[in-house]
Amino acid sequence: MSLRFLNSLLDVIFPKKCLACKGRFDELTIDNLICAECWVKIKRNLPPFCHSCGRRLERKSFSKSICPMCLKQRLHFDRAFSPCVYEGVIKELIHEFKYKSKDYLGQTLSRLMIEFVKEYSLPIDWIDFIVPIPLHKTRLREREFNQAQILSKHIATEFKKSVLSDSLRRDRYTRTQTDLETGRRLANVKDCFCVAKGGEVRGKNILLVDDVLTSASTSSEAALALKNAGAGVVFVLTVAN
Repeated sequence: MSLRFLNSLLDVIFPKKCLACKGRFDELTIDNLICAECWVKIKRNLPPFCHSCGRRLERKSFSKSICPMCLKQRLHFDRAFSPCVYEGVIKELIHEFKYKSKDYLGQTLSRLMIEFVKEYSLPIDWIDFIVPIPLHKTRLREREFNQAQILSKHIATEFKKSVLSDSLRRDRYTRTQTDLETGRRLANVKDCFCVAKGGEVRGKNILLVDDVLTSASTSSEAALALKNAGAGVVFVLTVAN
């Protein structure tokens, strides 16, 4: 029996609880998935943002417009954006989304991304295609869905963009980045992406979509593969960083 099907069946049989705090719902809920109290606890990214990774800048970095982490590394995407800080409620929701087969959370999480694009007037009109960060086929079989693909679908629908699901491939199986120290994450994903249909991205501006940006190694390697195939500007949008 599919894990996704089993989880959906359990959600129907048992009373609904908030996916973040696991408490019973009151009358105010978000998509009948998250209680209102948890929703307001989600920590939002606020300007000024790092002009590379999109994290909020500390006061000492205001004049440089770039955070200390990005000063130490070369990132191949042009700029990244994230509406939320990866801690607390949003970290729990992303964990439920990815690892506990709550794929329907993608619509709720993508709403945060869509609202952020609109609030800060991000250059979505310049984007030709949305490209989800791909999973290796082994991990896709294990998880049964690609969380980045689900987020991409909702964002594309909202902004009337096309999703390129097959152009960017992850040909080399890698360890999950969560288990690795920052210094080893780049080596783990180095050269793991390739572009299968280079003609589709040549000269096009791309929005890469994923759930979380931590060290930025994965998004940077994906952007490098796209640029090597002739892509123009490559932005990154994630739920949290």
